[in-house]
Amino acid sequence: MKFLYNFVVFITSLLLPIIALFNKKIKLFINGRNETFSKISKLKNSKTIWFHAASLGEFEQARPIIEELKKHYTEYKILVTFFSPSGYEIRKNYNLADVICYLPLDSKSNARKFIKEVNPSLAVFIKYEFWPNLLNELKLKEIPTILVSGVLREKQLFFKSYGGFMKDSLKAFHHFFVQDENSKKLLNSINFDNVTVAGDTRFDRVSKILEQDNSLDFINEFKNNKYTIVAGSTWQEGEAFLVDYINNTALEDEKFIIAPHNIKQEAILELQKSINKKTVLFSAKADKNLSEYTVFIIDTIGILTKIYAAADIAYVGGGLKTGLHNILEPATFGIPVVIGNKYDKFKEAVDLVKIGGCISIKNGEEFTESFIKLKKDENFRRLTGVINKRYIQDNFGATKLIMNYLKNTI
Repeated sequence: MKFLYNFVVFITSLLLPIIALFNKKIKLFINGRNETFSKISKLKNSKTIWFHAASLGEFEQARPIIEELKKHYTEYKILVTFFSPSGYEIRKNYNLADVICYLPLDSKSNARKFIKEVNPSLAVFIKYEFWPNLLNELKLKEIPTILVSGVLREKQLFFKSYGGFMKDSLKAFHHFFVQDENSKKLLNSINFDNVTVAGDTRFDRVSKILEQDNSLDFINEFKNNKYTIVAGSTWQEGEAFLVDYINNTALEDEKFIIAPHNIKQEAILELQKSINKKTVLFSAKADKNLSEYTVFIIDTIGILTKIYAAADIAYVGGGLKTGLHNILEPATFGIPVVIGNKYDKFKEAVDLVKIGGCISIKNGEEFTESFIKLKKDENFRRLTGVINKRYIQDNFGATKLIMNYLKNTI
């Protein structure tokens, strides 16, 4: 299996440049990796702590720890690597990291070169990013390595009879900080006892949202004290349900703010044309009386968290097909959250659907029924929001546990 893994990585390295000729996202993936080794050269002879996040969601789990390290261990440089362009492109200018770059493909030679040049004092992997060649290099160099906000599942290779090489790579980890008891039991079942159920560091991250000023003048003007639905990180399949609701069911006193995942101009204009209510774009809001509009489309990035503060309820995209986006941000404001039905990989969504803070829908009919109920039943809406707020408050503390451990490691 190890030979097969390395062969697949090799073939991938040959195919990706060809695919990049026809795919913009893969082109970013390739071009970004071409800069990795020149970027990490800036860390030469520095004491470095390396964080690796697959994409944006995992980066948000790393942030609370990075912030604490920057407060208390100022002599260390921070390196952040991403696997996905969607994470890198949004956070490539994050000011608390000294170097931000793509993770190189996990070939033996890349892994050897990367670890040799960075020579991290500590490596921090987030959630479920496991790259066996990189992990083996960390193990060979005896570099302290931890997993943060980890989630393990029975179907992963570690727990299969033929996944021995992946199981061996886990020996690189000095400690596993996992989100739930099931992950701990799975690791225990393959003889890893260096495991702590710490929860998810994102709870510590979102808890600080309420401490900042979340007011946006243009959002307040648009809302105009009316009932407002915020649809965040939407994809086409969810937008279809939402547009149908706006066009055919929504009442006159309902307003909508849509922040699509895809903000390319053609996609934004197509969405705008599909709505038969008065609609304004963020990019065209100047000199407009925003209070006159029913739908506000946010064709920019970086402000969704603050927009959730203005919501009476939220719909979070990705859960119908591609992968659920962050539901903790709206939940922290104590509002109901509606999501798709593909959420089993997200512990917080599983928990919140179970206890009633999140409403899962699988089709347009259920979407409409949920939004009608939330609009009409104010008591149901309030209690659903309270469940979300309490869930956030009950799950603080992962960062403190991890930092207590790192005091004796760094």
